[in-house]
Amino acid sequence: MARKRWAAQTEPQPFLAFVLNTPAVGLLLLLVVYPIVYSFWLSLHAYNLRKPRQFEFIGLDNYADILSSGQFWHAARVTAVFSVGSIGLTVVLGTLLALLLNEKWPGRGVLRAVALIPWAIPPVVNGLVWQWMLEGRHGLLNYIFQSIGLIDSYQAWLSYPETALPALVIAQVWNHVPFVAIVILAALQTVPDELYDSALVDGANIFRRFFFVTLPWLSHALLLVLITQTMVALRTFDIIYVLTGGGPGDSTTVLAWLTYITTFSYTDFGKGNAYAYTIAVLTMILSVFYIRLLWKRGEMAK
Repeated sequence: MARKRWAAQTEPQPFLAFVLNTPAVGLLLLLVVYPIVYSFWLSLHAYNLRKPRQFEFIGLDNYADILSSGQFWHAARVTAVFSVGSIGLTVVLGTLLALLLNEKWPGRGVLRAVALIPWAIPPVVNGLVWQWMLEGRHGLLNYIFQSIGLIDSYQAWLSYPETALPALVIAQVWNHVPFVAIVILAALQTVPDELYDSALVDGANIFRRFFFVTLPWLSHALLLVLITQTMVALRTFDIIYVLTGGGPGDSTTVLAWLTYITTFSYTDFGKGNAYAYTIAVLTMILSVFYIRLLWKRGEMAK
């Protein structure tokens, strides 16, 4: 009897679980789901604070206006260049750093701790640091380059379209390489030694071991990195706000900055939310592409 009573007490109680989770679910609906749904509803309306009494349902007209706008396509091209450059460099440098930190050598623990510093810095502070380093009159980067003879005089890196966007890419990469290194390093430490031993027996050199053993094992970690870094790159706003403000001209006007300008400078909340959902759809499409490309390649790692 005691055993039956104990079994009855330990049986799942769905109603009790629902009651206990109701506050968390309600808070999630209030703080996450409602803003998402409401912002999408706004994107289907003509709603500008300059005409606060005009709130007209226009369906997908905001999205049609966006896709037919030359300003959107210019910002999309800038976003593509910025995203490809920052994601590519972040993944490559982060992977190389992870490979270095995975090896056993004196001082590895110190470097692991130091490597986390850029990632711990908030994006706005990161922008301020690079603003000082790239400053045209007293910047550290100018001093270093002139000292070693790479330039003859100080350069205003953020004042020219040719150098402003690459400067943003470098600042973005410096801030996010540690995150990629941490994720890749965690995956590297799960690679079985037997795979490397078998490759050595087969006569594989260091490059073959990397491409045929290490890289396939890192597929799922790279998938996580690519999705998160794509989300970050497409939504980058902080360093652009601090460093260039979308300039000079519109040379660094990415989609996230255009969304901000449309919403808070032009006070067009309908079109601003449409821009935001356009970015979300682009992120989703790229995420699906990454999953289809990399997920099955990681099956051999199981």
